Order: sequence, then structure tokens, then C-alpha cells
Amino acid sequence: MAGEVGVKVPAMKLSRRIESLPPYLFVEINRKIAEKRAKGEEIISFAIGDPDMPTPVHITDRLCKAAREPANHRYPESYGLPELRQAIAEWYQNRFNVSLDPDSEVLPLIGSKEGIAHIAFCYIDPGDVALVPDPGYPVYSISVSLAGGRPYYLPLKESNDFLPNLNNIPDYVLKKVKLLWINYPNNPTGAIAGLDFFEKVVQFARQHDIIVCHDAAYTEVAFDDYSPVSLMQAEGAKEVGVEFHSWSKSYNMTGWRIGMMVGNADVVKALATLKSNIDSGIPQAIQYAAIKALTAPQDCIQEHNAVYQKRRDLVVETLNDIGAEARTPKASLYVWAKVPDGYNSLEFTTDLLDQVGVAVTPGTGYGKNGEGYVRLSLTIPDAALVKGLSRLAGWRNSRKLILKK
Repeated sequence: MAGEVGVKVPAMKLSRRIESLPPYLFVEINRKIAEKRAKGEEIISFAIGDPDMPTPVHITDRLCKAAREPANHRYPESYGLPELRQAIAEWYQNRFNVSLDPDSEVLPLIGSKEGIAHIAFCYIDPGDVALVPDPGYPVYSISVSLAGGRPYYLPLKESNDFLPNLNNIPDYVLKKVKLLWINYPNNPTGAIAGLDFFEKVVQFARQHDIIVCHDAAYTEVAFDDYSPVSLMQAEGAKEVGVEFHSWSKSYNMTGWRIGMMVGNADVVKALATLKSNIDSGIPQAIQYAAIKALTAPQDCIQEHNAVYQKRRDLVVETLNDIGAEARTPKASLYVWAKVPDGYNSLEFTTDLLDQVGVAVTPGTGYGKNGEGYVRLSLTIPDAALVKGLSRLAGWRNSRKLILKK
């Protein structure tokens, strides 16, 4: 029995790879918010990029129908339904004019995060390097470290429109690089990239024998008639790279856990081999719902984006009014803002939470080059957004009073 005298209790020492992991960014943010709410405080959170609008009804109806079919109660195939792979290929053809072989260049995922986290294990050995954007989605660097490799951070600077400078990487680093991570439209900065940038990336990858991994989860969240492009549209992209995409942000399906990887057939095969050994595929009912999302009219995307665009405009206006300078993003779910003079990222985040009950994400959660910025998500219901922006305006007024004293 536990605690019995004379019984030796196992040490249960964690592995070094787990001991070295930082807490996942949003876990810590949620903990702080939960503490305040437990004290009865109302917290309005702009911190998490989780769509507040529901999944469109035609998609949930297809899920319900598929869930009642006994054939969908059994183990799915690791490669996903052939019909799903075909739907993904057809969607890429229609959306980006990109031709994909559904049998060799398409792989469904249990959410794009799952594929992003696992691809490093296919190519990174101890001592290998991956090029990772900073600031950037933390999973890029963490997965490389877990695989035994080393992230080499590429600064994303506002002076360069938050695009990495691939010419500044030392030769001794390039000799060890296996993967390059890019992400446009970008999280957290909201930056965009054109086809000319992706063509340069392809040339760079060819020159140095590097696999490009593009996280394209936000291509369908765009504003002002802007239409983001795909890495796969660049000439030769399939020779050197893959693209990760997701239903989460496009169709408000974050909780459904379904995504895709497309591109280079060898990379697709490598990740499929790993996945076949560690997971049992995506529930088939969800796959049928995902097919419906891709093949039905896409009006819902425009409807969602119209809501986000109105929110974006309100958020940007308020942030600039309080001295947190913000660009107006053309895509993504985020506004990236400079903190007011006299603050660093964490100080400003803490002050907003403590003074007016508004939660934002400190830029340093995405890397050291995120210092001096905060990220606000647009995935907050309109009523809460208006109240939160009113509180931000109140923070500005209270700060003016303090400065006068």
C-alpha cells in the first residue's frame, strides 16, 4: 500500500527532455486568468486564438449523420479516407491552382499542430539544426528540441515587414540545417508574404538542401479583399517543401482536431510512416464533416471574415489611442501591437490584467524578439470585445492621471 513503512517509493524522475520544456504559453495565461476569476473578478481575454463563432450548420449536420453510421465507429486508416484526400487536392486546385496527387502528396492530420509537432522526428537527429522564426509559434522550436536538435532563431523585425533575412545565417549553421519553418499569414505578428518571398525560400532551400515547412493555417482569414498565397504556388515548391493547413481557423473547427499536410511526396510518406506507429487516425465521422466543409459553398468564410474585420478595426483604433502602436493586419486572427513607452511586454500585460481585467499575450511568449509587443486575438464575442476595449480606454485615462501626479 502507498505510504506503508518499508515500501520503497519509485523516484519517478522525469526525462531531461521533459524537464527542459517550458510551460506551454497558453497554459500559464489560463492559470492566471483562472486565479482571478476564482476571486470573483471578471476577466475579458484577448489572449487565445480560438474562434468564438460556431462551426457552420451544414458541417455539423454532416458530422451527426456520419456519427450514426456503424462503419464510422471503427478504427480509421492512418492515411485518411481516400475521399478526404481527394477533397483536399481539389480544394488546393480550386483555391490556389495547385495540382496535388491525393495518394502521395496529401496527408490528413489530427489537427495541424500534431503534424507540426511530429515532422521534426522524421528528419532531426541529435546535432541537427532547424531554422525557426522568432517571434513564432512555440511548437516549431519545442518539437525540434524534443527530437534532439537545436533551433536556430531567425529574427522577424518590423523593419523587414516581419520576414526572415535568410542571407544572415552563418555557413557553419547552414551545414547542419535540415528544416526551415515559415508561417504566413503570420502568428503572432499578422504579417503577410507574397509569392516572391516564397520563390526566394524555394531557391534558398534548393541551394542548401533544406526541407521547407510552411504553416499556412491562416490563409483563409483575410481582410480588405486580400487573398493570401500558398508556398505550393511557388515554382519547385513541391521539390523542397510541405505545407500544413487546418480546418480550425477557416471553419471554426478548433475542437474537431483535423488538419492536413501537402507537398513533397517523400516528406508526406515519412510523416505518414511515423503517424502509423503512434496514432490511429482521425475519426471517420469527422473526416466526412471535413469533406463537407471543403466541398460546400465557401460563403461562411467570407461571413466570418467580415465579423473579424470589424473587430480588427475597433481593436487597432483603440490600441493606437492608448499608445500601443498597432499595424492594421491584412490577414490572421491577431493584432500585434507595440507596448506603450515605459513598459516591457510582461509589465504591460500584467498591468492590463491587474488594473482593468483585460488579458493579452506578451510578445515574449513567442520568443525574445517578441519583446516590446503584445498580441490580441480577434476571437472574442462582440459584446465582450466592446467591453474590453472600453476597459482599455479606461486604462489609458487612469494612466494619464497617474502621469499628471
